[in-house]
Amino acid sequence: MSLLQQDSTGLDDAARGEELTKGTSHVVVAAIIATAVVGIAIAIYVIAGQKPPVATGQILAVWAHPQHTETSGLDASGAAIEKESFDEVLLFAQVTLHNQTDHPIILSNATVSAMLDDGVHVSYAANKTDYDRVFVAYPNLPVPHGKALSALDTEIDPGQTVDGTIFFYPFKVSKQQWDAHKDVSFTFAFRYQPNVVIVPHVAITER
Repeated sequence: MSLLQQDSTGLDDAARGEELTKGTSHVVVAAIIATAVVGIAIAIYVIAGQKPPVATGQILAVWAHPQHTETSGLDASGAAIEKESFDEVLLFAQVTLHNQTDHPIILSNATVSAMLDDGVHVSYAANKTDYDRVFVAYPNLPVPHGKALSALDTEIDPGQTVDGTIFFYPFKVSKQQWDAHKDVSFTFAFRYQPNVVIVPHVAITER
């Protein structure tokens, strides 16, 4: 092979290397652009798919009443039985909810969650009848007996705001256990709609 042929072969190899480098560079750039386009498309899809909650709300006041109860030691017929005692915490919340959709929504249930030392405790909202009964059972209950808000099958029209007090069935914990709670949140379940979670920004009044 002549020197000219050797030089020509070297030039051809160098050219092919340069073309390969250029080709690889184009592939990398194309991959980056494609990744960016896909990322933007996903972001647009997620943002477009996000809907505001069906309702907004506020916890205006929260009352907690630790209660120590001891049974009378008599059964329904007046016969003596062993006395029992237990601790519980009664929780009340003054709530306002606003329907921000263009159609009626139905509040089907509500719960309150409290983080205690042994984990999360959950209590369900009582019905309006039990709300009134608790004030009869505890006539000296130091909690305002205001208008009840039923968390069971309450229909809220478009643009309507409802308010009232919800009584939650007692937490079966002592005052000491309750005092160690770390946070409290309220969850409102609407029929065929995502739940709405509200964290109170007011201090819990303990009475």
